[in-house]
Amino acid sequence: MKKVYCEVSKCLGCRSCEIACAVEHSKGKTLFLAIKEDPISIQRRKVQSVSKLVISDACHHCIEAPCVNACMSGAMYKEKDGSTQHDEEKCVGCWMCIMACPFGTISRSKKLAIKCDLCKDNVKGPMCVISCPTKALLFKEVQRGDL
Repeated sequence: MKKVYCEVSKCLGCRSCEIACAVEHSKGKTLFLAIKEDPISIQRRKVQSVSKLVISDACHHCIEAPCVNACMSGAMYKEKDGSTQHDEEKCVGCWMCIMACPFGTISRSKKLAIKCDLCKDNVKGPMCVISCPTKALLFKEVQRGDL
C-alpha cells in the first residue's frame, strides 16, 4: 500500500500541507470558501514540533489499525488497498477511534471523527504531498517489512 511520509530534514513547518488538506476536504474547494464554511473545514494533517524537529503528521494507515478494532459502528474500516478509511454515514460520534489511535491523528468535528483519507476522491493523489513546497512529503509504496 502507499502511505504519506514526512522527511523531517526537509520540513519547514510552513503548514502548506494543512491548508491544502482543509481546502481539499471543503465543499467549495477554495481557500476563501473553506474558511467561510460552517463548521470550518478541519484539516486531517497537522504540523507539530517534536523534540526540536518539525513534522507533518496524519493517520498512519496502520496495518493492524487500533481505530478499526475500537469502532463499534463499523465506520472505521480497512479498504482493499490497505488504507484505513472512515464512513461518515456510519459514524455515531463515540470517539473510541480517537482514544484507540496511538498517534493521536484522529480529530473530531461536531458529531464525526475526522482523519486522513489519502484524498481518495482526488485522482492526483494526496493534496498535502502535491502542495509541499520543499517536497518533504512523499506518497510511496510500503511493504510490511519496511515499517
